[in-house]
Formats: sequence, C-alpha cells, structure tokens
Amino acid sequence: MTNSFIELDGSHGEGGGQILRSALSLSMITGIPFRIERIRAKRQKPGLLRQHLTAVNAAAQICGAQLKGAEPGSLQLEFVPGPIQGGQYQHAIGSAGSCTLVLQTVLPALWFANTPSSFTINGGTHNPAAPPADFLQAAWLPLLRRMGIDMKLEVLRHGFYPAGGGGLRVELTPVQALQPLHLQSQGRPKSAHATAIVAAVTNNVAQRELLTLQDELSSELGEIGRVVRALSSREGPGNALLLALDYGDFHEVFTAFGEKGIAAEKVASDLAQEVRQHLASGVNVGEYLADQLLLPMALAGGGSFATSVASDHLRTNIAVIEKFLEVEIDVKPIDSAYYVSIIGEAWRYNGMTQ
Repeated sequence: MTNSFIELDGSHGEGGGQILRSALSLSMITGIPFRIERIRAKRQKPGLLRQHLTAVNAAAQICGAQLKGAEPGSLQLEFVPGPIQGGQYQHAIGSAGSCTLVLQTVLPALWFANTPSSFTINGGTHNPAAPPADFLQAAWLPLLRRMGIDMKLEVLRHGFYPAGGGGLRVELTPVQALQPLHLQSQGRPKSAHATAIVAAVTNNVAQRELLTLQDELSSELGEIGRVVRALSSREGPGNALLLALDYGDFHEVFTAFGEKGIAAEKVASDLAQEVRQHLASGVNVGEYLADQLLLPMALAGGGSFATSVASDHLRTNIAVIEKFLEVEIDVKPIDSAYYVSIIGEAWRYNGMTQ
C-alpha cells in the first residue's frame, strides 16, 4: 500500500456524494489513501449526512481503515485503508437515507475480499434521490453477474422516504478478476413491464398509475405487462411506480415516486415522459445505469455502451476513477446520444486482502 494520498475536491463537477462513494470504493480496492475537502459542497445540506457516514464507517470496518473527519456535517475526510476482509457485516443508517448507495460503495471491495461475505443495511430502500432496490435487482445485478460476480440481493423490508425502516441483504462470493462487458448500443425494447408498489396506500392509486402509463406509452411500447405489489401497511406509507424495458441482453428500469397531494395520473405521466425521452435517443442505457456501470467496467479493464445522457454525475465519476486506476474512459457524442468506452488493465486479486 502506498503512503501517497490522492487529493480530492468534493465540490468538483456535480459536487455531491458520488465523489466520496467512488473514492471509498477505489481506496479500499487499490490500497491508496485519499483526502477529500468540501464534501458535498453543492448540496443544500453540505458535508457528511447519516447515509454518507454509514458508508464511511462500513468501508472503514471492511478494510480496517484509519479515519479523520468522520463526523456529522464534516466537510473533510481522510481515509487510509488496510487489507479488505470478507465476513458478515450489518449497518443501519438511522434514517430514510439510501441503502442502495451504501451498498454500491462497499460491494466493489467485497468482490475482491479473501472470503465470501454478507452485508445487511437498514434504512431507505425506495428513496427518490437514489436508485431503488428494484433497479439494482433488475438492471444492475444481472450485468454484474455477466462480468463474473456471484451475488444476490434480497429486500428484507421496504423502506420509503421519509420514514425509512427498510432493509437489504447482499450475499456474495469474491472473484479474482472481472470480465469486460460490452452492451449493444441500439435496438427497440422487446417488451415492457410495469410495477406499482403501494404500502398504506390504496390499490386504486396503483391501478390508476398503471392504466395511465399504458395509455401514454401504448404507441411506443404496445401492451405493457402490469402488476400491483401491495405491501403490508407496516412498510408504508409509500408508493413507487417502475417500468422495466427488456432489451434482450439486459433490462433498463425507470422509476417515479408518489407523493401526498400528487395525483396518480401525474406520477405516471411524468414517468412516461422520461421513458419517451429515453426511447427517442435511440440507445439502450439510461442516465443512471450508465453512471453505475463505470466502476465495474473500469475494474474489469474494459467495457462500452451508448447512453442517452452524459450527466455531470457521470463525468465526475470518471474523473475520480481515473485518479485511482490506470484506465482511459472516453465519452464521445454520437447524434443525440453518447458512446462510452473504457480501456485499461483489469484489476486482479493479488493477495493483499489476505
């Protein structure tokens, strides 16, 4: 492990928590320590919130890291990693902060651990500011399995914003190296499937959302499979509407959340508009999946896909990855979309975690 710190500016680019999360993942894997200043400087509440502190503390536990600045509201953090250790881990955010973002911070390190692992996290599973658990299960996880990762994700309990109270558990077996992944860049979806989730919300809301989604997208998608997932009232109140597009070699998932005072038809109409914009781009990978494919592809030393949006989030993530890994990530505009390609050396298990 090197003693040379990577210096990061948390206000760079989109200026949110992604800089910290990616740095934690990569620091654990590479053994390179980092310092970050101005954490989440562009957010309404800058600094470390509960969700970010949970990710920091979980990462520190997994690799025995030395920490400075791991306090609520802190704008600075110093992280000096030790060897990654697989095992049984359990953490609680203590709010509706996103469980999925904590998972996506720590799981890449556990892919390269010395033993199989399980990681349980309690908090928000369906949060408008993060990918919901369904997205990870249907879109992200199947692609990781194609790269050689043996991992399963279970929803123990749904937790909606603002109450939280949900739980996720991941079980995984480590790998020595990931396989590159190249996704086809074009093609219409083979089918579409919508799910309306309700907890302590009437089924009528879910049915109205599904019917509106069908009406608005029938010309683009034809008949959409529709199902209501009615949860126990103890898991609510909460409402989420999801649309999964099956492209044959992978699924893309889009999500909207119901709110008190917002009509079910409005929730579905907004989601339909997002899906139409994606379909009009002519490519398959959406804005959020694109961002979440970067790190595993970089660790695999290769990958490519075309996406509809090259967001500030994506470009900020690229900048952090290239500081830790010897890879080149190219984003090239093509018509109304962007082609992303990753070239480098695959990260291999080298025994440093033993």
